[in-house]
Amino acid sequence: MELEQYLHNELSEGTVKTYLYEIAKFKKHYKNPEKLGYQKLMDYVEQLRKSYNPQSVKRTIYAIKKYYDYLVEAGKIKTNIATHIKIKDGKENPIQLQELLTPEELKKLLEPREERYPVLTKRNQIIMSLIVNQALLVGDIEKLKIEDLDLLGAKIKVQKTGITNERTLELKAEQIMLFYQYLQEDRNELERQKTSFFLLNKLGSGITKDDINYLVSTYQKDFTKKITSVRIRQSVIKLKLDQGENLRKVQYFAGHKHADTTEKYKETGIDALQTAINQYHPIR
Repeated sequence: MELEQYLHNELSEGTVKTYLYEIAKFKKHYKNPEKLGYQKLMDYVEQLRKSYNPQSVKRTIYAIKKYYDYLVEAGKIKTNIATHIKIKDGKENPIQLQELLTPEELKKLLEPREERYPVLTKRNQIIMSLIVNQALLVGDIEKLKIEDLDLLGAKIKVQKTGITNERTLELKAEQIMLFYQYLQEDRNELERQKTSFFLLNKLGSGITKDDINYLVSTYQKDFTKKITSVRIRQSVIKLKLDQGENLRKVQYFAGHKHADTTEKYKETGIDALQTAINQYHPIR
């Protein structure tokens, strides 16, 4: 299997292009990367850190990890020497917990509404239900295929990406009926040529991240808080932790590769008080 085909089996089109660029840059630096040792690989990471911002370095590391996954899959090496590389600097900005959505606000996002294109009504409800109920990323939704659905078992399989793990999540009862109706009616009307993608746009091809983000943005007029797919996802993850769900279970649910990513959503009573003070203190 060729590298590009391997990446396309697991990642979105945009991510594949980015990873191929980073891998080509890496291979130009090291002519025989399959013979590289861990220390040489870390030397490369250190060079990147001197020239690029932390997010760019992380993106390159994700690409390199995926490249070594491919080399293992192709039988060219036995183990992925990049597996445990993780940089601590340049941590993402803390999640603004006070700006997350309440359970009532999340529920509001699931309320049926009139759509400009009636054939997209159920599809749009499905998208919002996947973000609110399963906390899926737009990239997760974009990649969903019909074979990822198990309506009899009330489950959905979410493929792994460069930043999340594969996982199988439970569907709610109301989602199952919605999915079934969409598959039997609206999807057949939308589909112009045979495709395995579950969610289609009005042109009949697989839905894109831009399509999903636009849909989410149309809900903004009914809220004072900023509405984005990421904020909805963060709100759902935080709510699960607040309701006492086990950290490891929430980590699996969210697809987080590392537990410390999930732990960012935990906040002590003192932290919560300080957050409120910082936001609402009259001298601000």
